[in-house]
Amino acid sequence: MTELTSFVLARLDDDERRYEDGVLPTLDEAERRGRLRILRSDDAQGLLLLPGPVQAAEERVPVPFPEKAAYLRREIREHGDGDTARLIASVYAAHPDWREDWEVTSPGG
Repeated sequence: MTELTSFVLARLDDDERRYEDGVLPTLDEAERRGRLRILRSDDAQGLLLLPGPVQAAEERVPVPFPEKAAYLRREIREHGDGDTARLIASVYAAHPDWREDWEVTSPGG
């Protein structure tokens, strides 16, 4: 397990505690600010993680936090995709353990 993966999993644990304490999880706050989106797939069989705000013709029903956290944990553990891990980690950039080399970079710059 990489340091980035460990960081993301630890922050998801922190967010779950926040959620259980009735405090808005950092992940949900990041979604509200348009940093990323977690949506149901078109066939409603799974979830999708997308960067930035998503414009949809119809209103999308928000995914409950416990379902999002479980999905992200599975994505990180099973696929270990660096880009996905960096996108999720970017939500927690204000955390003292954040490292700048994890920053998500856009193509061409």
